[in-house]
Amino acid sequence: MIGVTILGSTGSIGVSTLDVVGRHPDRFRIIALTANRDADGMALQCRRHRPEYAVMANPVAASRLRLLLTGMPKPPEVLAGTEALESVAALPQVDYVMAAIVGAAGLLPTLAAARAGKRVLLANKEALVVAGALLMQAVEDNGARILPIDSEHNAVFQCLPREYQDGRRGLYALGVERILLTASGGPFRDTPLDRLTAVTPEEACAHPNWDMGRKISVDSATMMNKGLELIEACWLFGTDPGRIQILVHPQSVIHSLVQYRDGSLLAQLGNPDMRTPIAHALAWPERADSGVAPLDLLAVGRLDFRPAELDRFPCLDLAYRAATEGGSCPVILNAANEVAVAAFLDRRISFMDIATLVARVLDQIPAEGVDGWEVGQLLDLDRQVRERAEQNLTRSVG
Repeated sequence: MIGVTILGSTGSIGVSTLDVVGRHPDRFRIIALTANRDADGMALQCRRHRPEYAVMANPVAASRLRLLLTGMPKPPEVLAGTEALESVAALPQVDYVMAAIVGAAGLLPTLAAARAGKRVLLANKEALVVAGALLMQAVEDNGARILPIDSEHNAVFQCLPREYQDGRRGLYALGVERILLTASGGPFRDTPLDRLTAVTPEEACAHPNWDMGRKISVDSATMMNKGLELIEACWLFGTDPGRIQILVHPQSVIHSLVQYRDGSLLAQLGNPDMRTPIAHALAWPERADSGVAPLDLLAVGRLDFRPAELDRFPCLDLAYRAATEGGSCPVILNAANEVAVAAFLDRRISFMDIATLVARVLDQIPAEGVDGWEVGQLLDLDRQVRERAEQNLTRSVG
């Protein structure tokens, strides 16, 4: 039996992971589930999946969870706080860790899993965006393994030769020329540009193809998510921004492609359902039932592609800038974006002000090299960026 910890079990990725794991009770067992504040959702998951540990990042939520589990036969041990998140990611009985905590909050437990030599199923973009060098070094030093869960990166991984997947040879030695990341374009891919300033949080969260949380849905609408995926891909696949192209593909059927030296393009196709990459990473190098229906190409009928318009998606342009400059720029980009998205969801700024605020903070905080930095230094910079972004919110960003 393979022991699994799910970091962020009450979110959409966590729920999908539990669905896949539940289809294979003879193969996987849940060791720990974690969440931030959703004690009610966690209580339901604990009663159904019976983990050994349940961790709430918020101590008040942990107290409520203990009450909700009163009377449960063999209830899990309920823990609270960041250190507990790190602890259950590194337990000896845990083999795989699903890293699905949204934002920079997922960095420390993801890093703990890597340092403990686990198979890390990485659904948290920010861990690599904020601490790519540190995380990849931890993987190398401790015999850990990262398997990407983002549908785009998972698709790229599936399109690469087994020699690369096993770590025996690099991309370019295998004839890879370019990676093509696809993007749905979100809910505003066809919206007139003069209408974008007036869009509401509800409209931004209404993704046409995917069921995601509010923060990720807004990132999809601005295409900052694709920018973060660009930075993540550079770390995952040992490449640079110049070898990555982003295409808008409204159907979300081709999840990404790899271009080879001989002119071949390999693509991974499937219905837009995160259970597919989750099942792939859980079973790799084998295949397992995900519960996802096979793609019906006749029903799809057509596959469309268009370039990503940078005037429509200025956040994507900012991400290319951060990826190219490197150093501390991705940390600044990510932290400023998290503040901006939260402000938009709270109706403090407009949709197009998200990019304006991120650009302003990138201009205000000088970039510096981060080679040799420890996680505390990265998190301190993250905190400083958030403070600067909040200061900017007290002034007009229009």
